[in-house]
Amino acid sequence: MSRLIVISNRVSAGGGAQGGLAVALSAALRANGGIWFGWSGEVTDHFTGHINFQRTDGVATATVDLEEQDVEEYYNGYANRTLWPLFHYRIDLAEYERSFAGGYERANQRFAETVLPLIEPEDVVWVQDYHMIPLGRELRNRGIKNRIGFFLHIPWPPRRLLGTLPEAAALVETLFGYDVIGFHTQEWLDSFVDFVKAEMGATVDESGVVRCNGRSVRLVACPIGIDASAFEEMARGLTARRTYEKVRASLVGRALIVGVDRLDYSKGLEERFLGYERFLEEHPEERNSLVLLQIAPPSRGAVESYQRIRSTLEGLAGRINGAHAELDWVPIRYVNQGYPRDVLAGVYRAAKIGLVTPLRDGMNLVAKEYVAAQDPDDPGVLILSRFAGAAEQMPEALLVNPYSAEELSDALQRALRMSLTERKMRWSAMIEDVRQRDVMWWLESFRECLEADVSADGTVTELNRSVA
Repeated sequence: MSRLIVISNRVSAGGGAQGGLAVALSAALRANGGIWFGWSGEVTDHFTGHINFQRTDGVATATVDLEEQDVEEYYNGYANRTLWPLFHYRIDLAEYERSFAGGYERANQRFAETVLPLIEPEDVVWVQDYHMIPLGRELRNRGIKNRIGFFLHIPWPPRRLLGTLPEAAALVETLFGYDVIGFHTQEWLDSFVDFVKAEMGATVDESGVVRCNGRSVRLVACPIGIDASAFEEMARGLTARRTYEKVRASLVGRALIVGVDRLDYSKGLEERFLGYERFLEEHPEERNSLVLLQIAPPSRGAVESYQRIRSTLEGLAGRINGAHAELDWVPIRYVNQGYPRDVLAGVYRAAKIGLVTPLRDGMNLVAKEYVAAQDPDDPGVLILSRFAGAAEQMPEALLVNPYSAEELSDALQRALRMSLTERKMRWSAMIEDVRQRDVMWWLESFRECLEADVSADGTVTELNRSVA
């Protein structure tokens, strides 16, 4: 099997805080050899292309420092102030600056130049996410003939929204430097197809091969999962059990509703708080019988819109607690810090309701972790946004429109009153899918597609779903 060269904005090999993506990619690199390349997270006065090589838990990593201007224009700018809000349907927050676009191009050129000597002729290259959309083209321009795949971990926006991005077609055309493009859901894939057909004159065959300007690229809808067996075991482990007991003791018999989200406007936290407030107002008999624990570690603090969402949530939590708290009860516990996954597993297991209500999300692995952490004899209820990619796989959750405070309030009441029989039925269906389509299924499915030979007529494997 070929060596794997993974390229992503940040490298996360080893350590107890690894997420699902890091777990999968680290496992693949350990099994097949290869290198994980990306930005170190550090800033240098002058970009030299010097590579810092390390080996952590059997995974070889190669990282490079960026200049402060690169970080501001490429990362804080184009990636997180232009593409992120736009791809999450927030064109009101998207900022279009030529310097951002220029910095994005420059940083991707620097990544390509730096990683080039590390790629051997038989290697398979796999680029991750929206930070590096043009990287495939940059590698092709430098003579790389290897198989190169790209996976988008966030939604692909509808054509009319993407059309608000200056030079949108030029950016999308760079994706034709890849051999395979992966999306979490058929919806995101279909949105991509709609854009390239309408705006770029591309043709698409029934097997998912897109042709445009002499280039062909395969499309695949391949939802990422979690390391389900490991997470289930973690939820039964000592740290999780101690966390469970600590949390349950603090509740004094009350039901726990839990939300775990990075502090981001796409996660629907403001709307979640308003829905919970609506529930408290509509069901005063439930007051003092439940607690919402919202864990929201801050992120991207240098971006103004993230500073605003933190301020808004702090004000909302204070208002709701001030209006509804009693001497021995506070309705919202709002925590601005992260926790290790084994601690979170115990929190999930202690929660009667998992509240996962992003306004738009590529997948959302918290939903799958919540399900995996449950006690099979007394599982909790997952309330899930219909606009999260995970909703396509988890129709047994209570699906809600996160913009509707009424729907959130109704779902909370239904979850609290749900019978054990119904809870078990819903959980059993969800855990089966979580186990079957786990993170290694995702990894192997995409790699099989990426490493497949390309026939003259564009025939593809069963992994490629037909497109509309």
